[in-house]
Amino acid sequence: MKRAFITGITGQDGSYLAELLLGKGYDVHGLVRRSSAMTRTRIDHLNNNPNLTLHYGDLTDGVALVNLVREIEPHEVYNLGAMSHVKVSFEMPDYTTSTNAIGTLHLLSAIRAAGIDCRFYQASTSEMFGSTPPPQNEDSKFHPRSPYGASKLQAHWTTVNYREAYGLFAVSGILFNHESPRRGENFVTRKITKAVAAIEEGIWDHVELGNLTAIRDWGFAPEYVEGMWRMLQADEPDDYVLATGVGHTVRDFCEAAFAHADLDWEKYVRYNESFERPSEVDALIGDSSKAHEKLGWKAQTTALDLARVMVDADREDLARLLNKG
Repeated sequence: MKRAFITGITGQDGSYLAELLLGKGYDVHGLVRRSSAMTRTRIDHLNNNPNLTLHYGDLTDGVALVNLVREIEPHEVYNLGAMSHVKVSFEMPDYTTSTNAIGTLHLLSAIRAAGIDCRFYQASTSEMFGSTPPPQNEDSKFHPRSPYGASKLQAHWTTVNYREAYGLFAVSGILFNHESPRRGENFVTRKITKAVAAIEEGIWDHVELGNLTAIRDWGFAPEYVEGMWRMLQADEPDDYVLATGVGHTVRDFCEAAFAHADLDWEKYVRYNESFERPSEVDALIGDSSKAHEKLGWKAQTTALDLARVMVDADREDLARLLNKG
């Protein structure tokens, strides 16, 4: 039985990845911060699976990571743990860098110190491209425009360095935006779809958003975690972009989500300057042809279809809450 170690297992991607690996017969171990003890709803349905084990820990605690990696002896390590909200990273740059950049260094160092022969996946991000014009691929210039993007770029190059310096099977998945009904409610797509459900029920009368003209390449998270897994099954380690190749504005996503409820988004969306970033990333559209050619991976779900899926899921969640009330 293969053993996998997932940091960030309680997050959107971590929960889908845990499901995928358990379905493939893996013994799955997840790293959980003590502060996440009450926010495990994404993996609650996996609690009774005998092949899932959760461990308390933190990416900022290098010594504990060495001991944990030595204890688990994983065949595959997926580093999905991060401070992942771009806007918040401007307000918490030190914590963002400590968790995302130094945390990745701690984990890679723990693997070496424990003497474990395993394969390592680093969750990189399209935010590393920043102001570089689309389409962006593995050879595009990096120019991050936030503490989040900068911290992830440091983690990305650290992963490359450990691959080249120590022969570690280490890969970086440069994933463009990917969403799902499990997306955090402070991310713009989920904020929109949750608002549609609440407005439709008459609970809210509007939602406040920032930049509506930003262009993003949105895909479906379960498809992207399969891409992560495929990267670690390849014969040789390499870095891959995962994206749909199609860009939409935040306004487009709004329109599709509200239209699914027969609502005119312009009547309910209000602009709030406080949601703007100090430095904006105007357009991220990925070219994942390398992943398609070498891994056989291709995105299947479009952003506008995703908007409708997420609205339906938020409708169901709200209906359950109202019934309980």
